Amino acid sequence: MKLLHLPLPRLLLLSVALFCTCRLGAQAPVPAPVPAPTLEQRVAGLEAYLANGDPGAALKDAKGAVPAGLTSPSVGTAGPGHNGFMMLCTALVLFMTLPGLALFYGGLVRTKSVLSVMAQCLGIAGLVIILWWAFGYSLVFGKSFNSPFLGGSEYFFMTGIDSAPNTDYAAWVSQNIFAMYQLMFAIITPALIVGAIAERMKFTAVLVFTACWMFVVYFPLAHMVWGSTGYMNGVWNAGASIKAIDFAGGTVVHMSSGWSALVLCLMIGPRLGHGRTPMPPHSLVLCLIGTGMLWVGWYGFNAGSAVAADGVAANAFTTTTLAAAIAAFTWGALEFVLHRRASVLGLCSGAVAGLVVVTPACGFITPGSSVLLGVLAGAVPFLACSTLKPFLKYDDALDTFGVHAVGGTLGALLTGLFATAAVNGNLATNLKDVVGRTLWLEQLKAMGLTIVLSVAATAAIAFLVNTFIGLRTSIESEQEGLDFSDHGEEGYILESKS
Repeated sequence: MKLLHLPLPRLLLLSVALFCTCRLGAQAPVPAPVPAPTLEQRVAGLEAYLANGDPGAALKDAKGAVPAGLTSPSVGTAGPGHNGFMMLCTALVLFMTLPGLALFYGGLVRTKSVLSVMAQCLGIAGLVIILWWAFGYSLVFGKSFNSPFLGGSEYFFMTGIDSAPNTDYAAWVSQNIFAMYQLMFAIITPALIVGAIAERMKFTAVLVFTACWMFVVYFPLAHMVWGSTGYMNGVWNAGASIKAIDFAGGTVVHMSSGWSALVLCLMIGPRLGHGRTPMPPHSLVLCLIGTGMLWVGWYGFNAGSAVAADGVAANAFTTTTLAAAIAAFTWGALEFVLHRRASVLGLCSGAVAGLVVVTPACGFITPGSSVLLGVLAGAVPFLACSTLKPFLKYDDALDTFGVHAVGGTLGALLTGLFATAAVNGNLATNLKDVVGRTLWLEQLKAMGLTIVLSVAATAAIAFLVNTFIGLRTSIESEQEGLDFSDHGEEGYILESKS
């Protein structure tokens, strides 16, 4: 009754407040309890970690759907073992370029240009890291474009890239680590091209060419082969138009760089005195050290492409070792039969050729198949470097075409012949009807598309770069050496000039 003695304005406000409270209270839904995973479901999530499987599979009901709100601590969480393995592999792949490839190429050129090829490797690394951060990762591994040729824009400037896994590519590896791992592939691919145009292409032209080449060749090709919506991703994209496979980069890395290198060296022309002046490697010691670094780093390149420390990675590690060793021995044996001596350069070239050829196949083939692959890897690139190059007289200075283009093409084809689901069960997901039957035909299609894209794009880019800034250094600079003309430095100062 005391309410009747309140002033009218206060009484009206109190009435409105009571009405709103009652109204909102009547409409507020009672929240449904969040379901909790059973002990069996949680254990199954942990078991998925051991098998590199989907931790959310145990949460699905009979219809294959996960009840609303049901989750488990293992879902969306990076696994420490797999994450640690991938961080190590990332470092190993960077080790391939810096210092591995830099020393390998540096030892093969003449003294006056040793710094130039090393600077090109380092300059490319810096440039590609910037491009990958800004656009590359998203264009390769995004999917907002819903395109088989390019990924999307959702990860531009690495927006949203954190330590949670991107389950399109890995259940247990942080997406930021996955992005860094794939960055290392993007770095080494254009750096391989340097070997064909060594000692005669301007540093600025190398960087401009690389920037254009990444957008026109590498990013589209990497998405087509490895992107979840990729045109040639036969393993994971059920709708892929070309059902090809490439475990660690036979088409994406070696064919693209090798065929591009041939076009670029033809367009830029041979080194001064090529065919008349001896141009032996200035330091096979550096070459051998670089080869060893490449071989060690290649375990990250090949085994790491399993994106987990699992049985597929172990198989890739094994087949990589066998193929590289047998190819080195085969190349050296052929030299001994033909020339009565096995050269250090030949043994190094054979090891790299074996690593190149096994790259697309290593996670799909048996150790027995890798032995045969190693023999072919030692023989076919050997013939390309020792017979084809002198016959056609092109100046592929450091045999990028003979080893990477020929080796990568050979490896892509052999992958289609030797791949088996007994080694990698993922081949049975979308390819059970072609593996062991017509997979090699799909490989031929992928190889053809890779060659056409690499050759045509390289020719167009090289023409434009040459038109606007020029590809080749001056005659005086080439005679003096690119170390001094491009960088104002010398690789070796053997005596005081004072």
